[in-house]
Amino acid sequence: MKSGLAEGHTATIMTEVTPAMHAQFEGNVVHPVYSTVSMVYHMEWASRKIILPYLEEDEEGMGSKVTVKHMAPAGTGSSLEIKATVIKYERNIILTEVVVRDFKNDRIIGKGEVKQVVLPKEKIRERMKSI
Repeated sequence: MKSGLAEGHTATIMTEVTPAMHAQFEGNVVHPVYSTVSMVYHMEWASRKIILPYLEEDEEGMGSKVTVKHMAPAGTGSSLEIKATVIKYERNIILTEVVVRDFKNDRIIGKGEVKQVVLPKEKIRERMKSI
């Protein structure tokens, strides 16, 4: 990895809840609110944005662990801020704390952590051959 990444670095994404993000299984909407699946996706995306400027050409990041607590609903049209902050950076392992906040209502929708591992692309390709 390129130098410069450190604890405290942040990345933020903004999104608006759409029907495609509703809690649903096999196309059947269970609740017309922001799903936990969508929350995990956005948490990983915000965390990934932190590492992108620091990846060498021959490196790639891989998610290795996500913990999430979905604390409140967010309905269609809600504006969400997803902010990831590096809380631990050791060798090739980056741990971020992520907070999902309803921007308009200023309330926490969810919290969690995302662990990423940066590996050489060739090593990732080798691992994928075994699947």
